[in-house]
Amino acid sequence: MNTLLCRSRMMGIGLIILGILTTSVTAEIKLGSLFQDHMVLQRNMPVPVWGWAEPGTALTVEFAHQKKTTTAGDDGKWMLKLDPLKANAHPQAMVVSDDSGSTQTLNNILVGEVWICSGQSNMDWKMNQLGDRYDKEIAQANNPKLRLCVVSDIYAAAPQQRNEKKWQACTPEQAREFSAVAFFFGTKLLSELDVPIGLVECARGGSPVEAWMSEKNLRKEFPEFNTKLDTFPAIIKKTGGVFDHRKKSKVFGITQITPSVLYNGYIHPLIPFAIRGVIWYQGESNVKRPEQYRKLFPAMIRQWRADWNQGDFPFYYVQIAPCGYKDLSAAYLREAQMMALSVPNTGMAVTMDLGDEKNIHPPEKKPVGERLARIALAKDYGRNNLVYSGPSIKQSSIEKNSIRLTFDHVAGGLVSRDGKPLSHFTIAAKDQQFVEATAVIDGESIIVSSPAVPSPVAVRFAWGSADIPNLINKQGLPASSFRTDQASSQ
Repeated sequence: MNTLLCRSRMMGIGLIILGILTTSVTAEIKLGSLFQDHMVLQRNMPVPVWGWAEPGTALTVEFAHQKKTTTAGDDGKWMLKLDPLKANAHPQAMVVSDDSGSTQTLNNILVGEVWICSGQSNMDWKMNQLGDRYDKEIAQANNPKLRLCVVSDIYAAAPQQRNEKKWQACTPEQAREFSAVAFFFGTKLLSELDVPIGLVECARGGSPVEAWMSEKNLRKEFPEFNTKLDTFPAIIKKTGGVFDHRKKSKVFGITQITPSVLYNGYIHPLIPFAIRGVIWYQGESNVKRPEQYRKLFPAMIRQWRADWNQGDFPFYYVQIAPCGYKDLSAAYLREAQMMALSVPNTGMAVTMDLGDEKNIHPPEKKPVGERLARIALAKDYGRNNLVYSGPSIKQSSIEKNSIRLTFDHVAGGLVSRDGKPLSHFTIAAKDQQFVEATAVIDGESIIVSSPAVPSPVAVRFAWGSADIPNLINKQGLPASSFRTDQASSQ
């Protein structure tokens, strides 16, 4: 099958490559991309192991006192499942052999918790891109129980079977080149759980959510992308081989914003590697299309879960931070992200206190990673009393000339982060002319009013793109922007 590949950020040259994917006609045992030395396997669930060999070849996998066998199909692909494994920080070997006598041995394998870390540039942002902010953490990042893997940058017009990249034990050198958000997520889990942690980073700056969805799913649910998807066959025919992506990407239109190309190149090769869940930081590239994002983002979560065939695995994501987007309010996109909490087994880390009006990449990555870890610890690892969310709007009620707001996740009380009066509340009458309002904490609720609006009907909180409000709970976690008027992105 002809495929269109685009490799970027490799030796400074991006290439789109037309080639033939071969996986079966070989005497060599070829394993799925993530099966390598130094990997982490997911504990407490069946572990798929797969690869390719000559059709009809008998394969045996030996690991942790288990011995499993299977046979390669007509297409050369084979798969088997190991029984659930217990966490183990002692290096073990996996031996894969076939009936011709070929053997492949993978060494230094640990068993623990595996998380996919995906999204766009704020997930992709490396520890060494933050100046000296985290020099201390980098210097202390010598931990053999934390394993890191960064997938290769491959844009593909068809689903790929492989994405070559290696697992590494965490050292200062490896941490320096790894996602800061993912690193702090993983180190927090490691310190709390004391089991091996495996992090697979697959993120690309400037990517919209549709780039991370399969062509099949987009065509089924979002026909507005068909025009772009329909260009793939013509592009493949026209290129006829290899060309310089930097010079011709605009001509052929294959970039990180192209629908499906990152799913095909980054995600598909990982499936169905056993994982605990996904952390996700994305949304900035969809900020102009919040209504569409309300449907796209939940659809992406559903699709990944269906493809992995591992049930409703945890999917925890970061709400985009305040920033001075031009001629629009990012609050609508944040609202769409908040709506995605209706999808089962999701969680959202709010960053309303970490924004920067002039920088879409807030430098404070440690709190973001640790807030994601809080969600996982509370929802997946038995830390039932751990507060993992800031105040979340529950209900509003009109009381004469004011509006009372009540909240979930109060966590001991509502407070002002800086000790000043609550900021960034506005209120409106039926004319929908919102004006600055006074907001006063009253137990687990807030009373909002303004003398300019004697008959209020709606409240908005932090509705400007770059608003950085001060409402938090006593655990220091911030409230998301919200509104009580009709939820349309206008």
